[in-house]
Amino acid sequence: MSNNLKIGIVCYPTYGGSGVVATELGIALANKGHEVHFISYSQPFRLDSFSENTFFHEVRVPDYPLFDYTPYELNLTSKLVDVVMHEKLDILHVHYAIPHASAAISAKLILETKGINIPIVTTLHGTDITLLGKDNSFKPVIEYAINKSDAVTAVSDDLRKETYSHFNIDKDIKMIPNFIDSTLYNKKQKDSFRKKFAAADEKIITHISNFRKVKRVEDVLSVFNKVQKKVKVKLLLIGDGPERERMECMCRKLDLCDKIKFMGKVKAVESFLSISDLFLLPSQTESFGLVALEAMASHVAVISTNSGGLAEVNVEGVTGYLSDVGDVKQMSENTIKLLSDDDLLAQFKENAFHHSKKFDLPNILPLYENLYCFLL
Repeated sequence: MSNNLKIGIVCYPTYGGSGVVATELGIALANKGHEVHFISYSQPFRLDSFSENTFFHEVRVPDYPLFDYTPYELNLTSKLVDVVMHEKLDILHVHYAIPHASAAISAKLILETKGINIPIVTTLHGTDITLLGKDNSFKPVIEYAINKSDAVTAVSDDLRKETYSHFNIDKDIKMIPNFIDSTLYNKKQKDSFRKKFAAADEKIITHISNFRKVKRVEDVLSVFNKVQKKVKVKLLLIGDGPERERMECMCRKLDLCDKIKFMGKVKAVESFLSISDLFLLPSQTESFGLVALEAMASHVAVISTNSGGLAEVNVEGVTGYLSDVGDVKQMSENTIKLLSDDDLLAQFKENAFHHSKKFDLPNILPLYENLYCFLL
């Protein structure tokens, strides 16, 4: 794409996958010469270094005595109108149907009264469909936001199909997968760092999540409990959330606290992935499974469920193994099988790394650029 664009990106600024992908996308677009404006209630998690082509616009949400609940969507709509008008944006790319796409549609209607037409790209990440979509009170708004967007993308084919099955959608949904910047993850293992967590003859299993019920962290502990009886192994749990305290209690009850480390939230997860042998992700549902892809890019084999888009990332018998949700027995057996055979583990690690290249940033970024170009 020869012409540089002014692109507005609306996303959640938080620790989760959608915020990371949206921010990395914006940074990559800025590095290619586009002018990127992030619009959110706080600075995105990964937007921590200065770039001459990236700008951040904070959506302030003041307390009004009139409202029991502060109307974030209204504040976001007003901010979008302001930024589009005064920064002369070419396109808005919003992540999540509500409240971001719905606010963008309202902003678009307001801007049309001022003679400004702004195309809107909506990217669906999963929670807006799998969680909010099950609440019928949100259904009309989600359908409206998707159908009124100028273009819609989903991060996996499974999510695309689920969106069509849950809602009355007449808009074509294009599948553009999540991506990683492989240069961040393909790091040489530092023995000095590894020694802090495991002995030379011990394997390391890692799990990274927001410790919500949907991640089924209790299955991670149950699998590990079975595996550690057969293999010399340590477990690193990275992240934090509502289930952490219960998991700490479970760890004590199983008498495994000397073999399990709760690391809390970590910004540089790639450092921990670089010393890992196997990544465990037994989630109830994952629209894509970005964290599994990050592990694979770090030469780590993956044991996961076959839920949602995970089967599009983790290839059965090649990069790891897939099991039904809750099948702790099979996940344990597969983990023991891999960790007990160094040659097989080495092959899976290499396969995982090569498969992750399919989702490398240089392969995915042009898909978004071409989509923007098509709308202008």
